[in-house]
Amino acid sequence: MQSYLIRNAQIVNSGKIFFSDILIRKGKFDKLAASISNIKHAVKEIDAEGKLVLPGIIDAHVHFREPGFTQKADISSESKAAVSGGVTTCLEMPNTEPKTTTVRELENKYALASKKSLVNLGFFIGATNDNLSEIEKAGKAGACGIKLFLGASTGDMMVNNSKSIEKLFENANQIITIHSEDDQIIQENLSKFKNKYGDHIPPWAHAKIRSEEACFKATSYAVKLSDKYNTRIHLAHLSTNKELSLLDSGENKKITSEVSVHHLMFNESDYSRLGNLIKCNPSIKSSNDQKALLKGLNDGVIDIIATDHAPHTSAEKRLPYLSCPSGIPFVQHSLICMLEMYDKHLISLERIVETMCHTPSEIYGMIDRGYIEEGYFADLCIVNQKTPYLVSKGNIHYKCGWSPLEGMNFNNSIEYTFVNGNLQFEKGIVYDDVKGMKPLFILSG
Repeated sequence: MQSYLIRNAQIVNSGKIFFSDILIRKGKFDKLAASISNIKHAVKEIDAEGKLVLPGIIDAHVHFREPGFTQKADISSESKAAVSGGVTTCLEMPNTEPKTTTVRELENKYALASKKSLVNLGFFIGATNDNLSEIEKAGKAGACGIKLFLGASTGDMMVNNSKSIEKLFENANQIITIHSEDDQIIQENLSKFKNKYGDHIPPWAHAKIRSEEACFKATSYAVKLSDKYNTRIHLAHLSTNKELSLLDSGENKKITSEVSVHHLMFNESDYSRLGNLIKCNPSIKSSNDQKALLKGLNDGVIDIIATDHAPHTSAEKRLPYLSCPSGIPFVQHSLICMLEMYDKHLISLERIVETMCHTPSEIYGMIDRGYIEEGYFADLCIVNQKTPYLVSKGNIHYKCGWSPLEGMNFNNSIEYTFVNGNLQFEKGIVYDDVKGMKPLFILSG
């Protein structure tokens, strides 16, 4: 296995920015020191002078669509997009086809990932109204956690039986990650807009249909159940200011939360420009919500940044509102978006690394990932702050081939990505000969 020596690295890690050389050997960070010399084995050197070196980004919320929806995306294409954006580990959701609601399907997904994924890829097991026995076995089979669609989903992935929900909270042996929107409120709002607009509901109505009230009611319910059963939960993709009132800042939280990059990048004024391209669940809402989410992230009320990467074909996204599926592809561009916010003095580099690398690893109990530390897996990315990056059709790696960011210029570009010590991305070139690993989780044992 090739060893690497990264010289003159400006590292952002554990709340500090410092300079160091980095020796990568046998897939791990072997040594960090101001100057590394007298190496007794062959190494390939990379000069990182003038660049940022970050731990590999951990995206704790993605939909890679395989199996079942490979016309939209697959593990190979989306992991290629991920490494080109500095992402080294992803946690993938269970609403594929077949759905990941049994240990057998969980194991089938890991078998697929071992052959196709360029990133370290973990999988959630999905809760249903009647699969508690499978959930209880899933941790030992490698599940990173339990995904609960608490309303506002489709088919048997929506858990709408109150007794089943309470039983899950009472007996869960892993963290429950929750999509919380109240389906009754959504359907009532949708009916009003259908009555007014028929089949021609405008895209901006999505923020009113999947409203603040729908989010707050379901999230409040989840928080109450967490308190009742002392259950660890993680609230996915918060989208409203009002939900933040349910949460606290501080350490050792029983309830953690995330914000998706698109909820930081866009607000409801962008529907006029992008239409259904930014239709997602929960919806993109007001500029006040957008500002509150960023403040909550900076204040420690929100714990991590994820993408909810959810590709659909461009043909699907051009359909009228009622037929257009919800979801935005974002895993390739999350880091450059956040670095752009840093350049605008909206967030610090240290907070970006904490919320995109360190805390996702800690919330899901990942072993030896998320930090640039001796003995940890060598997952990292190198950012060139002097080379702008224009998002265009020619450099989008998503299988769906589009992004709502097309035509936007960013100040930073991702130059290198290492996964488990393997160079997977270098100056626009993706290397796919080595695959990622199955992450190990403390809670899985």
